[in-house]
Amino acid sequence: MWLPGAQPEIDCDMAEAPAIEKSRLRAEAMTRRDALSADQRQAASEAIAARPFPLPIRTGTIVSGFMPLKSEINPLPLLRKLAGEGARLALPVIGGRGQPLVMREWTWGEPLAAGVWGIREPLAQAPAVDPDIVLTPLLAFDRARHRLGYGGGYYDLTIAQLRERKTIVAVGIAFAVQEVFTVPVTPRDAPLDLVLTEREVIDFRDG
Repeated sequence: MWLPGAQPEIDCDMAEAPAIEKSRLRAEAMTRRDALSADQRQAASEAIAARPFPLPIRTGTIVSGFMPLKSEINPLPLLRKLAGEGARLALPVIGGRGQPLVMREWTWGEPLAAGVWGIREPLAQAPAVDPDIVLTPLLAFDRARHRLGYGGGYYDLTIAQLRERKTIVAVGIAFAVQEVFTVPVTPRDAPLDLVLTEREVIDFRDG
C-alpha cells in the first residue's frame, strides 16, 4: 500500500532502467562498430559521400561535422563534398561539461588544434556559428528518431539550444550495424531528423 510521502522502491528501479539499458546498448554498439575492418569503415564513409545529399545545399549553408573518434564513421568525405557544393563548414569545440558545444567555422584544409580527448578542432580565433545542418555522431539509433551517444549529453544540449534559435536539421551519420530496435529515451534527448548510413537515407520528416 502506498502512503503519502513514501516513495516505492520500484520507482527508483524504473528511473534507473533507461540508464542501465543505455549502458548495455553502448557496450554492444561499440563492439559491433569496433568489429568493422578499416576497409569496411572507409567504404561506408565513401558510400555516404557518393550518394546525393538529401538536403538542399545553397551557397552559405552552414554544415557542422565532427572529427571521428576511434572507430566512428568518418564524415570528412561528405564534408569535403558539401564544401565543394558551396557549404560553409564548422566543427565542434567542447567548452566544458554540461555546456553546449561551440561550433566554430572551419575551411577545408585549415590547420586544427588538439582539443579535449585529443579531438582536432578549429583554432580559438575561428568565429562561432549556428549551423543549419548538424552532422551528429552516435553509438546507436532506432527508427523512432532516437540516438544513443556517449552519455555526456553534449549533442542533445547543443541541438536543443540551436532549435530554440533557428530551424536546423539534425542528421545522424552511422554504420548500418549501429541500428537497434529501441533506444531508451529521457526528456533531455534531442530527436534526429535524418540518419545516413552506407545502405540508406532514413528521413524521419516524412513520418
